Amino acid sequence: MGVSAVPRRIGLFGGAFDPPHLAHAALVRAAMAQLHLDALHVLPTGQAWHKTRTLTATHHRLAMARLAFADVPGVVVDDREIRRPGPTYTIDTLRELQVAEPGASLVLVIGTDQAAALPRWRDWQEIVKIAIISVAYRDQTTGAKGQFDLENVPGVRLQPLNLPAMPISATAIRDQIAAGPDGLQRVAHLVAPGVARYIDHHHLYQTA
Repeated sequence: MGVSAVPRRIGLFGGAFDPPHLAHAALVRAAMAQLHLDALHVLPTGQAWHKTRTLTATHHRLAMARLAFADVPGVVVDDREIRRPGPTYTIDTLRELQVAEPGASLVLVIGTDQAAALPRWRDWQEIVKIAIISVAYRDQTTGAKGQFDLENVPGVRLQPLNLPAMPISATAIRDQIAAGPDGLQRVAHLVAPGVARYIDHHHLYQTA
């Protein structure tokens, strides 16, 4: 039998995951199915150049991500952006995966807010050349919301990702936990059980 000429499809999904919640898990499952990925690298951000708040310690966010996505086949929780010194830039990760996965099709999964901000990303024109861009739309969005005319960028390859409406926010989860002693109980249904136990065990987010 000959070797298949179909290139591997490798997805990338980055974020703070502070904490990872069920909407993140739904996105990951949808991406594996709809984008026909062979693997999806979930990438907790290291030093986020675009965030003003201080993120929870990297080892906690990495551990929670591993718990959140452990049962999704094909998902690789990738710590390269945490290990990399200095600010986290997506272009560096794409270049590294190009070397590690020669010939693979790389698919960058982003939300509508990230799509709107793409021109502020480092070397964003090269990102568009290297990767297929998959913008995740939830049912409550109109499809064009938040985009900066990405469809008209020369050479862009777009593949939409359709998600159910899941109004879950990591910010709201953190705020609820910080609001009082029963905060975690109020939001425990929004995260995987292992993540809830981890937050409780390590007393995360208990102060605003």
